[in-house]
Amino acid sequence: MTTSSISEASRPLTRSEWVSTLPPWRRLLATFNWRPVYDIEQETEQLRIRSLESEKRTKLLEIENKRLAELESRLDALLLNADSSSQAPPSTGSS
Repeated sequence: MTTSSISEASRPLTRSEWVSTLPPWRRLLATFNWRPVYDIEQETEQLRIRSLESEKRTKLLEIENKRLAELESRLDALLLNADSSSQAPPSTGSS
């Protein structure tokens, strides 16, 4: 038994592995190289994986955007508070 750095679930099937998963009648057709669905299945699987990864990245970016918006509103409030407290108090007319 050999070990591989690529996990079994993440690596694509080779043609021979894929053919071995087929029913006998389909295996016969595959021996004649009549396999239009193999490439389509492999491409579809890759697109599905990319789509899932893209959805994960989108969700992470949305969370980060919300967090940054909250921080920005807190910073704006602090700046507004600092601006209002730095104004000179009104004169009382005693000078």
